[in-house]
Amino acid sequence: MNEFTGIHHVTAITSSAEKIYDFYTNVLGLRLVKKTINQDDIHTYHLFFADESGSPGTDMTFFDFPNVPKGSKGTDDISRTSFRVPTDAALDYWVKRFNKYAVKHGEIKEMFGVKTLQFEDFDEQQYQLISDENDTGVASGKPWHKGPVPDEFSITGLGPIFFRVSNFDYMKQVLEKVLLFKEIAFEGDYHQFEVGEFGGNGAQIIVESNTSMPRGRQGYGSVHHVAFRAKSRENLDYWTERMQSFGLPNSGYVDRFYFESTYTNIYPGILFELATDEPGFIDDEESIETLGETLALPPAFRNDRSRIESLVRPIDTVRSTKVFEKEYLE
Repeated sequence: MNEFTGIHHVTAITSSAEKIYDFYTNVLGLRLVKKTINQDDIHTYHLFFADESGSPGTDMTFFDFPNVPKGSKGTDDISRTSFRVPTDAALDYWVKRFNKYAVKHGEIKEMFGVKTLQFEDFDEQQYQLISDENDTGVASGKPWHKGPVPDEFSITGLGPIFFRVSNFDYMKQVLEKVLLFKEIAFEGDYHQFEVGEFGGNGAQIIVESNTSMPRGRQGYGSVHHVAFRAKSRENLDYWTERMQSFGLPNSGYVDRFYFESTYTNIYPGILFELATDEPGFIDDEESIETLGETLALPPAFRNDRSRIESLVRPIDTVRSTKVFEKEYLE
């Protein structure tokens, strides 16, 4: 089967690499598994936050483009990213944690029969937590055992990704006819799509039909692109040929070293990436014990390390020498 197996990663834009590192490490309890550069703009950090070992389907990544303006919320945009937590009880813990750290959040609500909790970061990037209490779909990742959040409440991976679109019929056709998603439910203007053999929280898109808002504009606080999991290079080639057969533009094969990719704008304003699960983030530069602690560079950039290090300011991300106390909140 050539279907995607789920969500691979989401890449967003931040106003501050330092602040997003602090927020994800000390508040959300996700592990920085790779501190590298944007391979298309070496002035820009690319930070990967994920589970214990950087498993595909668990990583939220950030660019910090210099002097980028704030993004604006609107339609034809990736509007919200979900994170998976193990149980409904974990959501109660996160309400307390968000209150402690002054994180703006909503109330626990149910959507498509699953409990969720919406929140945002300092850039007003939009997120939600989603409970895996009754999820039987694609497996999530593992807690960062040395992080500050107790394992039983930890974020373990990515959940449904929200799109807001002005032309729902076109998006539905692309998702179902080209990318092999299936619409499985709807609630008002929200439509739930699923892909892959296992489906579930880690393999879903929620599309909001919205014709009243102006078009969103990318900048800090917005999502740059979403990636879906392809099994192999051969699978990427299949999808490249498939998209070409529908007349959809795509980048062709791109080697990102940590995974292999192809990119496509299948809907105006929304960038899709297809990415392989391997090789992954445990490479010749960092062991699993020290992931994300040094500036890691793919081989194609290593001969230029001195210049690159002069372009990106140093950020202290060493955690292997630190002890995070697990925070149990009453």
